[in-house]
Parts: sequence; C-alpha cells; structure tokens
Amino acid sequence: MVILMVEMLFLLIALVGVGMWSVPAALVLAGVLGVVAAERAQAQRKGTTS
Repeated sequence: MVILMVEMLFLLIALVGVGMWSVPAALVLAGVLGVVAAERAQAQRKGTTS
C-alpha cells in the first residue's frame, strides 16, 4: 500500500511539473495515465497481476 501511495505521489508531482510547462501536454498525459490506471485495475480484477 505504501508503494502505491509513493507511486501516486510521484505521478502527481510529475503531472504538476508538466502542467507548469504546458497545460495541453499535462491534459494529454493525464488522459494516458487514466487509461493505464483503468487497464491496470481491470487486469487486477480479472486476477492477472503485472
């Protein structure tokens, strides 16, 4: 659980950093990260872990 929180914090900081540079790039990155998170959750629900 701690690793998940650290991973989320790292991604949030990276997203904020990109947002300070370019807002459209941050929105695209957030969309991609959202898709990755949804795919990851779906894989865990099916019982296959990566």
